[in-house]
Amino acid sequence: MEVLFENSDMAVINKPAGLLVHAAPGHEGAKTVVDWFLGHCPEARDVGSAERPGVVHRLDRDTSGVLVLAKTQRAYLELRRLFEGHEKIRKTYLAVMHGTPKPRRGTVDAPIKGHPAISHYEVLAAHDGISMVEWIIETGRTHQIRIHAAKLGHPILGDPLYGNDAKDRSRPVRPMRTLLHAVRLDLPGNSFCAPPPPDLIHAR
Repeated sequence: MEVLFENSDMAVINKPAGLLVHAAPGHEGAKTVVDWFLGHCPEARDVGSAERPGVVHRLDRDTSGVLVLAKTQRAYLELRRLFEGHEKIRKTYLAVMHGTPKPRRGTVDAPIKGHPAISHYEVLAAHDGISMVEWIIETGRTHQIRIHAAKLGHPILGDPLYGNDAKDRSRPVRPMRTLLHAVRLDLPGNSFCAPPPPDLIHAR
């Protein structure tokens, strides 16, 4: 596990794609970030909930990138407050998407399951029918970027739920996962970055 930052209160990691953050139904026995974290920091076993010790926010199994884990209960409560409030944090993602959204910069304001969901996007590069798009989200709904990308008509490559399998299969290299990466997280007084992995950089 690549540790981006660590102190007595928290550990910030670059989560690899394909790794669950915590145990989930249907994935019994699968290795998780929590397994690693409790081996790395056993004193965090009683931080937060028993099922998800130290976990203050989540990334989908396929999503790589910046993930914060709390090592103390005080830090857990403070971080949860920040993530639930959204106003003082900034979450930035990179996604490889089919086609090129127009306009190349915009906002998707579309509720998810009745809850407000707001995402801002900007096309960084486009080539051969795909685009690298930066997303900054104001809210943290489950699958928010994936849903909003599909709503634009430009789903993320490799997305098994909201994507386009026919287009994925037509690519020179078929994506092996949802090409979404949490590239940067800004907290009050701290910023953490995880460079995009090769499958995003070299997507084609």
